[in-house]
Amino acid sequence: MLQRRTADNGVVFYASPLLERARVPHAFSTRIGGSSPTPFDSLNLGNPNGCDVRDDYDRVWEHYRLLQAAAGCAGRELCHVHQVHGRVVMRVRDGEPIDTSAKGDAIVGSDRRRVLSVRVADCVPVLLATEDGSTVAAVHAGWRGVVAGILPAALGAMTAGRKNLVPTAGPARFSGQGVLAAVGPCIGADAFEVGPEVLEEFTATFGPDAPVKRRPDGKGTVDLREAVRRQLLMAGVPASDIDTTDRCTWRDADEFFSHRRDRGVTGRMAAIISPVA
Repeated sequence: MLQRRTADNGVVFYASPLLERARVPHAFSTRIGGSSPTPFDSLNLGNPNGCDVRDDYDRVWEHYRLLQAAAGCAGRELCHVHQVHGRVVMRVRDGEPIDTSAKGDAIVGSDRRRVLSVRVADCVPVLLATEDGSTVAAVHAGWRGVVAGILPAALGAMTAGRKNLVPTAGPARFSGQGVLAAVGPCIGADAFEVGPEVLEEFTATFGPDAPVKRRPDGKGTVDLREAVRRQLLMAGVPASDIDTTDRCTWRDADEFFSHRRDRGVTGRMAAIISPVA
């Protein structure tokens, strides 16, 4: 189970005991410990899309510096991509530049001078690391990314792939043994109401035991956290090597931003990870 931490600089974040034991610098941020004003108060790490209300980006980048210091990877180069709810994985190669405008939803790398990051405000952030901490990944898993297979794609890219972008047209063939996984705070099952078309997508992906609940009106709810956990298990990651949490971004408003709860006018959390130095 993830543990809540408060850094000396005031940043409040969640950490995985599994990754901590492997000495992998990482953090799942909360909204606590920054200087942004309402509605981005206070540790905002990104602006909403299609919204006229914006936070100052100089402040956002300062918040990343605070988060990296809290996680034990201060001064390392921050790497991110343009998230699009798909299954493309960006591979960060040692010493090579990264295109931060590239579209993708996961980043994999082993460069100890860099920090890999994804942003969320209800979607599931997942951090992965090999047991020796030499290769890590940050994954953004919204419902579209889950059914598209972003997690199997990221696991596959951790050990294979010679191109910077790995779209993985077919199912990833990869044994998750030897990989540690941490599933971060996201929207809880009770709060994630969806229409029948989304329920069908999850049923097609997970079968009759899909992590969904249907209502008589055709709508229902999806347990994104459980869907991610099942995909990790199906990929071969042992249950004992998966850390998770019961925190809900929609419910726990004092700790987290939520796109759905705040109707789009809200900030962003981040999940960051870096290889063992």
